[in-house]
Amino acid sequence: MLREFVEKKHFKFAEEANTWQEAIRMSCEPLLKDGTIEEAYVDCIVENVEKYGPYIVIIPNVAMPHSQISAVGVNDTAITFMKLEKAVSFDENDREKDAMLFFTVASCNPEQHMNNIVKLAGIFENEPLINELLEAKDSDDLLRLQEKYLD
Repeated sequence: MLREFVEKKHFKFAEEANTWQEAIRMSCEPLLKDGTIEEAYVDCIVENVEKYGPYIVIIPNVAMPHSQISAVGVNDTAITFMKLEKAVSFDENDREKDAMLFFTVASCNPEQHMNNIVKLAGIFENEPLINELLEAKDSDDLLRLQEKYLD
């Protein structure tokens, strides 16, 4: 899956985001750029987090921005990866709700979506891989980690 991010240009490395809203918007940029999603989907993710809280923070340091399958503004099924050097806080009172790694999910095909979720679960459950992703600096690191952990 990490190789897929590189091949499809669905990745971003950034220093920091000023707010979690900005982090979500930044994580969506590769999908916006290639037409996978539209701005309406980004707005939907932000609105859902504002309404329901930081449900997208799956484990400490890892967020999975998403909305429902076939949400408005989704044109294809894909995932993008973003790494921030400085964590962004989704809840100032709970450091476990900080995130540096973002796996942003868009879906309009339930079968492809489930396949993507299974692949993501394999990444989320691999603590050494998550720790190395937290240190990743560029696409070469993603390819190296793909070979080390996922091939």
